[in-house]
Formats: sequence, C-alpha cells, structure tokens
Amino acid sequence: MAVFLARANRTAMPVLALPQAATLLPARGALIGLDLGTKTIGVASSDPDRRVATPVETIARQRFGLDAKRILDLAAERRAVGFVLGLPINMDGSEGPRAQATRAFARNLANLTELPIALWDERLSTAAVERVLIAADASRAKRKAVIDQHAAAFILQGALDRLAHDAGATSVPHPTR
Repeated sequence: MAVFLARANRTAMPVLALPQAATLLPARGALIGLDLGTKTIGVASSDPDRRVATPVETIARQRFGLDAKRILDLAAERRAVGFVLGLPINMDGSEGPRAQATRAFARNLANLTELPIALWDERLSTAAVERVLIAADASRAKRKAVIDQHAAAFILQGALDRLAHDAGATSVPHPTR
C-alpha cells in the first residue's frame, strides 16, 4: 500500500476517533503511535497482530514537511496500516490549544497519506511513563531522551487494548445476553 500520495490526486482520509477509524483498518498490520509535543514527536509501532506497542524513536520537530516525511518513512519501513495520535484532552474533558494543534497536525498528515488516522485520549500518558522510568531508576538525561517515544508506546498500547477489547466484544457473545 502506498503511504505517500500527491495532494492533487486524492481527497484526505478523515481523522477519526479510534472506534470509527477501526472500521477502516485491515484485520492485520502494524500501527504507528505518535505523541506530539511542541519540540519533539514520540514514535512507537505495534507488531502486525497489534498486541504490543514498542518505542521506536523521538523526532526533534522541525518543519511539518520534514516531520511528516520522517513519520511516513517509519510507517513505510514497518508496513504500517494506520496511525494513532495521542489527543491531549484536558482533565475536565475539554480541548485546549494542544488538542487543537494535534487535530491540525492530523489533518495535515491526512493530506499526505491514504492510511487511516485515529485519535486516542492521551491524558496523563507522559506522567505515567515518567513515573515508570523513575521507578526503573533511569537518570534524568535518559528519561529526557526516551520519554516521548515511551509515551507514544503507552498511547498506542492503550489503543491496541481498546481495539482488542472491541474486537472481542463483537466476535464473542456475552454470556448474559
């Protein structure tokens, strides 16, 4: 499947919440998870069976075109079939400037790829990852170097778990129904 498409030749793939985007995904294939920050982008990838998310790298943000090219290159290397972007929703459920920036990034990325793009609530993902790294006695420098890619893996793993749960809920009848 081609990952990069000329803008003039297609309409953008919609950016959807995970349950809606799941209907556009093939049964198998890796997903790429992204944790968008103002200075960096954490990248993670799943296995083709979508069981485990693994940190891949941290991209130092430059211009959108360069950032998108690196993301699309990573997706092509892993034969990814879709993206999961962490959506930084406020604790009260509202969306602030970071969520709006993430939605804009996702829309712009959608203009460059035919792969589905799903948004997944990432509340507290970086804080959770930092606690784990501190518990693992990672130095401050080490945490800084890997926290974004581990946050991307945390986000992606949450989405994978939800996809697996939803697939189980639709394929196996509940015993009380």
